Amino acid sequence: MTHLVPFLRTASQAPALVRWTERLETSDALDAPVRALQPLADALLADPTRADALRGMWVGHAIHPVLTDVPIGTWTSATVLDLVGGESARGAACRLIGVGILAALPTALTGVAEWGETGVREKRVGVVHAVGNSMALGLYSASWLARRRGNHRRGKRLALAGAVVLSGGAYLGGHLTEVRKVSSYHPAYDHTPVA
Repeated sequence: MTHLVPFLRTASQAPALVRWTERLETSDALDAPVRALQPLADALLADPTRADALRGMWVGHAIHPVLTDVPIGTWTSATVLDLVGGESARGAACRLIGVGILAALPTALTGVAEWGETGVREKRVGVVHAVGNSMALGLYSASWLARRRGNHRRGKRLALAGAVVLSGGAYLGGHLTEVRKVSSYHPAYDHTPVA
């Protein structure tokens, strides 16, 4: 059972992040990037078998939120190692970042599949979510390369910047799933009795 607890009594008391997210939802300036990304989503969803796989019908609900745990978890772990692990943790941090980079593609594809059939407000926020996560991927990729070349200090700085950007992308992803309820699920759940 879902139990919603409002944080505040009135919309005028909304935190700055809420107001910013609402501005994203209503910004028609984001419609051009939405139109640019839509053909990719359409191509991914054109084959029903592929669409069902990417949207998690085989497990009963969306797999994108599950897959996000891999890049977020590995990158966050690498950042923790960077901050407290010392020189002996360099190799582990680099490997964790590499795993996150590899996991980013399937994670992004499942996200685009979820995004493809959402409404305009969700698409606008989703585009900013995707851009932020792509920027984080770029920063972590640059961090991995710097580390592989022996420049661990630069690698740590790039990873820390990636963590900051990733946090913004994760916030918007949370908004899409928790507030806007963007998520696929198997139709069988429509007939599941609620206790």
